[in-house]
Amino acid sequence: MNVIEAARALGKALQEDPRYVAFAAAKLANDKDEELQKNITDFNVKKMELNTEMAKDDKDTDTITALNNDLNRLYAAVVTNPKMMAFEAAKSDMDGILDSINYIVTCAANGEDPMTCPETNPVSCTGSCASCGGCH
Repeated sequence: MNVIEAARALGKALQEDPRYVAFAAAKLANDKDEELQKNITDFNVKKMELNTEMAKDDKDTDTITALNNDLNRLYAAVVTNPKMMAFEAAKSDMDGILDSINYIVTCAANGEDPMTCPETNPVSCTGSCASCGGCH
């Protein structure tokens, strides 16, 4: 098996992982939730309207306030939607497994033993990547 075949096998195994299954199901549930999709669309439209108003030389503060209020209401409706909350939890789990995969592959690419390197980076980065000398 070459490295590309191994990557394809990894991709197949990933799609069989319970975290991926939960993520895909949560994404589908979100996509099918008409009220949630309407709120997301309305939020994006209001955000564009607010950006347009903010870019004007003669800003209307009443309009800006109303748009901000609408944005806050729509944002709250989106993030408190039970399906969106389930999606965010599943996405966090999915991001975790992808981070682990990436870390292990990166360790291997740096010459470390992929069978013994940890699943997650033991060093927590809190700084700017621009000034970083590496995460080891």
